[in-house]
Amino acid sequence: MIKVAAFVFVSVLTGYGFHALAQSRIDVRPALTPMGSSSSNGVSFAWFYDATLHTVYVCRAGQGVVDTLECKAKTSLP
Repeated sequence: MIKVAAFVFVSVLTGYGFHALAQSRIDVRPALTPMGSSSSNGVSFAWFYDATLHTVYVCRAGQGVVDTLECKAKTSLP
């Protein structure tokens, strides 16, 4: 009787362990997905999509002595 109870207990504990492992999966998707880019007169633009926040970011890189990258513009999608 003790062997059967121990087997059931270990089986339930193993099932719970698999369930807990499945619930704590690691998200391996990229944080930002590139959507496209364009350039004109030395200024480049790139669009990125963040799937976790449903947000689109627009980054601008200017031409000058030091190239600057600005990604302040964003909008949330429904």
